[in-house]
Amino acid sequence: MAEIKWDIKRGADIYRQVSDVRLRSWISTGKIKSGEAVVWRSGFSGWRKPEELEELKVCFKQWNEKQKQLTIKVKTPEKRIPFLREIKNILIVDDEKDLCSLLSDALRERMFNVSIANTVKEATAHLDREMPDAVFLDLKLPDGNGIDILSQIKKIHPETIVFIISAYGSEETREEANEKGAYAFIDKPFTEDEILRNIDKVNPVPAPY
Repeated sequence: MAEIKWDIKRGADIYRQVSDVRLRSWISTGKIKSGEAVVWRSGFSGWRKPEELEELKVCFKQWNEKQKQLTIKVKTPEKRIPFLREIKNILIVDDEKDLCSLLSDALRERMFNVSIANTVKEATAHLDREMPDAVFLDLKLPDGNGIDILSQIKKIHPETIVFIISAYGSEETREEANEKGAYAFIDKPFTEDEILRNIDKVNPVPAPY
């Protein structure tokens, strides 16, 4: 009997030809939770939510039971809050030039010194010359991954505040950014007020709105 295969669509990513065993494992261990993915395989009329399928409901039930059986409550570590420091110099790293222009104009109106880099190469060159107080960093860049820049910043100058700005905020991406030392993850599209509020969290001199 041929092994059952599934197609999985999760956010912007599509995993094709995933085995039945692997899919069930991902669900029963919480890697895929309700509302996070849709699945398809031969015989379906289209993409379906796995939590609605009778054959997969048991996997979600197993995950829920595991959570209920946790008798030791582990205190969630408090978010690492850096020492308050005045933010003057800001670097924006994003390949969307219009976004960079709008964001930099808004920050400059509030008396921040702003620099822009559209690629990993440009960002690295800037960081070699000068380390800013804060960085707004996109993760998907034309010549690499923003996570690499985050690691570079935290290795050289851990006091620099890094805000991730991305339209691809999957659970795994957020966890990785947090582990690498990002202070906050700001989903695109965002507003000027969201940016300023995040700056104010670490800036002893609140930015004027």
